[in-house]
Amino acid sequence: MLKNELIVVHGGDIASMTREALAAARIETLIPSGAHIALKPNLIVAKPASSGATTHPEIVGAIIEYLREHGFERISIMEGSWVGDSTSRAFIVAGYAELSKRLGVPLIDLQQDSWKRYDAGGGLKIAVCDQAMAADFIINLPVVKGHCQTTVTCALKNLKGCMPDDEKSRFHELGLHEPIARLNRVLKPGFILADAICGDLDFEEGGNPVSMNRLVAGLDPVLLDAYACRIMGHDSEEVAYIGLAQRYGVGSADLTSAKIIELGDKEAAPNLSACSGRVRALAARIEERSACSACYAALVHGLARMEERGLLKRLDGALDGMRAPRVAIGRGFRGQKYEGVGCGVCARGASDWVKGCPPDGASVAAFLEKVARG
Repeated sequence: MLKNELIVVHGGDIASMTREALAAARIETLIPSGAHIALKPNLIVAKPASSGATTHPEIVGAIIEYLREHGFERISIMEGSWVGDSTSRAFIVAGYAELSKRLGVPLIDLQQDSWKRYDAGGGLKIAVCDQAMAADFIINLPVVKGHCQTTVTCALKNLKGCMPDDEKSRFHELGLHEPIARLNRVLKPGFILADAICGDLDFEEGGNPVSMNRLVAGLDPVLLDAYACRIMGHDSEEVAYIGLAQRYGVGSADLTSAKIIELGDKEAAPNLSACSGRVRALAARIEERSACSACYAALVHGLARMEERGLLKRLDGALDGMRAPRVAIGRGFRGQKYEGVGCGVCARGASDWVKGCPPDGASVAAFLEKVARG
């Protein structure tokens, strides 16, 4: 796998999707023989993955099995939850204690670990846990989700879990963005597999999950975070630490030069039952007929951006003036004419529609804003 590549796997079977991503990346060729491999999920709080806050344990289980099949045995799972929550409790609630017992892989609570400070450049020294620094190969397993302070959180920010609690608190005092960017100069995972199954729409602690049913693999955390912004309807420039990390040589946010390889079943149906009340309120503007998860998630994220910009009422007014005052989406609209607005190629029979199969959240948001503003 090359650093400018991203592998996006769509589908409904998380374990199979994980194995497909690992095989496509040929991860076994990236790991040194005999390496101690540390799997770093996002277990920021003690909540199940269905909340949109934490990494699905099915991903971790499939990685362990795949690695063992390729001769790797020195594997551990390490994490340090955020200040105020317990990692050991998160291991239980999120399903990792059971996973550890079943597969015989140790859990390392970094909240209990020793640490040292490292020069991160710019006069900043950052404390990182010893067991994280001692790992030969880190597989970063973030969740693609919103964040109340940084807008989006994914690969770059997920490494905060490898620091002691006092340092996590200090990062907030320092403004988050600068230290997050510089942390990634100190701690450098060898592979990233981002969980975009049902990340939270707004908050890092979950509660507003949106079914996206995809995994994203890459080697460059800056590029992967830029892609996460795009699918959630944001510009990467809205997330300051992405640009800072690029400036400090961590990676590139240039998606125009990236090679994005899409695999799996794009037409996996969204799990609407997992969506929050806010998502259901936004979805009241959607006329859905057998929509795939990637397209549906892009439309929900686009509507959420409209809400944040204070444009939902204007959009509602524009839609009310049409014969069909909801946004058409889904395979059921193929070959159909629709007097109104459509999302994705299946709804191209609409009077006006956003292109893409699937479109990304940023494209949908820009299109809906154009509709709202007339």
